[in-house]
This record gives sequence, C-alpha cells and structure tokens, in this order.
Amino acid sequence: MSIRILWPRTGRDNSVEQEAVGDGITTEFCHGYDQVTEEQWRNCDGIVGGAVPDRFLPLLDKCRIVVKMAVGFDDVNVEAFGKQGIPVCNVPDYGTREVADHAIALMMTLTKSIAFHDECLRDEPIKNWRPALNPFGRRLADCTFGVVGLGRIGTTAMRRARAFDMDCVFHDPYQPSGLELALGVRRVDTLHELMAQSDVVSVHTPLNEETHNLIDADALAAAKKGTIIINTARGPLIDLDALHDAMKDGTVLAAGLDVLPDEPANLNAPLIAAWHRNEDWIKHRLVVTPHSAFFTPESVRDIRAFAARTAARYLRGGRLVNCVNEEYLSFRR
Repeated sequence: MSIRILWPRTGRDNSVEQEAVGDGITTEFCHGYDQVTEEQWRNCDGIVGGAVPDRFLPLLDKCRIVVKMAVGFDDVNVEAFGKQGIPVCNVPDYGTREVADHAIALMMTLTKSIAFHDECLRDEPIKNWRPALNPFGRRLADCTFGVVGLGRIGTTAMRRARAFDMDCVFHDPYQPSGLELALGVRRVDTLHELMAQSDVVSVHTPLNEETHNLIDADALAAAKKGTIIINTARGPLIDLDALHDAMKDGTVLAAGLDVLPDEPANLNAPLIAAWHRNEDWIKHRLVVTPHSAFFTPESVRDIRAFAARTAARYLRGGRLVNCVNEEYLSFRR
C-alpha cells in the first residue's frame, strides 16, 4: 500500500506526526505552500496543515482528505473541496481545556482586579498598597456565568465556572433538548435573555455567516449593566465598535479578549486605540491576549498527533471523523 500524506506547514521535528500515522504511510513535509512541488500536489493522498489556498485545488488529482490543524475552519473553502469529492476535517478535540482555562483566567483577572493591582503597584508600590480597592471585585458565587455556544469548550468552561459555585446558564439553539438537565445548568431560548441575566458572558460559538457580529449593539443593549464580556473563540463574533460604545456608557464593565477581528490588533479600531493609549475611561477594564488561549506544549503535541491520526485512519481504513463539509460531498474518492 502506498499512501502519501503531505504537510505543507510543519516544524523541524516531525516525529510526532510520523508516530501518529504508523506504518505503511509515506509522510512528506514541506516548509510552506510555496515549497510544495506540482508533483507533490498531484500525487498526495492527503493533506494536513493550514487552510489550502483555492489556487491549488485544480492540482489535487489524487487527494482524498484534507485535515485542517485547528478547531476553526472558517478560512477553508469547504464547499469547493466537497464539490471536488474531498472531505475536510478539523481537530475539535485539541486545546479544549486550554481555551476553557483561558476564558476563566480572563474572568478571574478582571473580577479579582489582578491586572489593576499589578499595574498600580508597579507604578507606586507603597502608595498603591490598597487591599480594599478592588474596582471590579465580585463574589463569584453570587454571579451568573453565561455561555454563548455550548460546544466542547463552552461546556468545559461552564464546568470550571460551576466549581466557583457560579449560577450557570447557556444559549445554544443547536444543542438537543435535555442537555441542561444532564449538565445541571440552566438554558435560555434567546441571546437577549442570556445577556440580561449574566454577570459574565463567555463566547464559544464557531464563526460563520450566522454568528458574525453576534454580539452587536442590539445584544449589548440587552446586557445586564456591569456585565463582563469574555471572548476566546473568534474575533469577528463581537462587533468591537459596539463593545467600545457599551464599555464607554458603562453597560459593559470590562472585557477580556483573546481574539480580535483583525490580528495582530488593528490600532485604528476605536476600542483598541483607546486601550493602546491607556485612556482614563478604559484603564484596567480591557485585557487583551494574542490569540494564545490554545497554546501549551501539550496542546501543540495533541493537534499534531490528532490531525495526523485523522488523516491516516481515513486513508488506511475509510474511517472518517470530524468532517466539516459532508453536506457538500458529491462523492468520495
């Protein structure tokens, strides 16, 4: 059996991938798409890596599977691959705990005024030794933690919030009835209901046409005054201009953002510009991290191994998992 898996993006050490695919499969590693030859494109049986640009689709004569090394796949033309008979899969089972941990860490940074105290003490270690000054302080057990999108990561974040004795509620129209009973949490039918009762709103939906700017001016207008917004999912889920206005008028107390609509940060966006200039009205109220929620050495190893295993299982035995374009597949090779 001759099976070739192509990795257009990889590091120097490929032992994790090679171990995961097992015997009988040839692995070819290229440092970037521009390093892939036409012969490699035309003769590979599978591709594992980032989003394959559309211009290479006509070269995929033999390709039977593409695995995107990520949870999100909004940057992949899944319809085009499907019409060419190529399944596209993602890796939804990596980084789940890391991203959930990060969401909780952002919440804790704000509700315990961690960044506020650190910055103040660095500026004036003696004068600003003020234990009782906690501008965003909350007893978490008296707060409601709202999750928008109760998938793997949203569920994991909610489990962590429950460990702080928080009241937990979620909105997700795509989850089956009764899930709330299985998890022992509350469910609401609309986003506005969730916004109105949540002290902390943590966003965990995928990015698509339906969810783009899901947290917009209308949603924020329905928010409980003083709410905290957390986003570790995708930047365009939140309308940053609407968040800017909601923070400026006091509807939103604070926000923790690991993802932004433009990455790296667009300093021309009003919210990011105010944060970057450390304007008085936003001081200590916005915490930004560089799309780093997913990262630990363990999660990086997981995504490399899980992506390789997904491709190898399908090519070797026809077992297809985590396919994200099944609705477009006209046939399978």
